[in-house]
Amino acid sequence: MVYEKSCGALVVRREGDQYFVLMIRHKAKGNRSFPKGHMEEGESEYITALREVMEETSSRIAIISDFRATVNYSPSPGVMKEVVYFLAFTTNPDIKPREGEIAEVEWIPLERAEECLAHENDKTVFRAAMERMQHMSVHIK
Repeated sequence: MVYEKSCGALVVRREGDQYFVLMIRHKAKGNRSFPKGHMEEGESEYITALREVMEETSSRIAIISDFRATVNYSPSPGVMKEVVYFLAFTTNPDIKPREGEIAEVEWIPLERAEECLAHENDKTVFRAAMERMQHMSVHIK
């Protein structure tokens, strides 16, 4: 069995009274998900998440919450993958996809985000992150 570990973030930004979450669409499968990627040797989960979001979306983020969610699944036979997600924020709306790997990056209105996700693991993490946001100084309308 091969074990892999990735880290990423649910990145939220506010524009006026509306909140948006950052999503990527991979070229390979076309499903929307959150930016994430493999840990490099010597990196912390936190640093991996910051690096991967920047590499995949060109977005600089701040992780200012203690939110941390873990998802485990098997992407292919003989492989087990653990993904750690953080809740992050940015004020910069400028994004662009990584050449070659990412087909599209987009800001999805928070109220539409869950319906855009194809995988139940992503939906579960999204709901948990939104629950955490409701208990922070960030207020969702």
